[in-house]
Amino acid sequence: MTRGFALAAILVWATTPGSAAQQTARSVPTGKELDALTEQVASELRCPVCRSLSVRDSQAALAREVEGVIRERLAAGESPEEVKAYFVSKYGEWILLAPPKRGFTLLVWVLPLAALALGGIFLVVILRNWLPKGREAVADPEEEGWAVSPVDGES
Repeated sequence: MTRGFALAAILVWATTPGSAAQQTARSVPTGKELDALTEQVASELRCPVCRSLSVRDSQAALAREVEGVIRERLAAGESPEEVKAYFVSKYGEWILLAPPKRGFTLLVWVLPLAALALGGIFLVVILRNWLPKGREAVADPEEEGWAVSPVDGES
């Protein structure tokens, strides 16, 4: 019974995400794969100096240092999510170029779409009221009391 319990505990430990067993099984990127991962993570993080550019696009010295830290952490076996989480812990969520889709920052994603939808509905309503409504909108001159003058030569 105790051997079965010990075996179950080892299996649970080995399959738990983030366990040492899985971290050693993770492949460490090298060469072009490391370059591509570094560029990907650097393009998702905001430059602390420029603030309007990603770390990848910025020419600031601090951006180059951040890119070096990204590369070192990826080479050490961390995943891109872990590297981003490290920078979020140091700088806060503003370091992410794309805000997370949860909580208050969900408004950043939802409000523009809602504004577009409401604007479209508003335009449809305005255009429907503005455009004539078929035959009903065309006034009959005789019904309105307008005199229709005969054409020359007709009586």
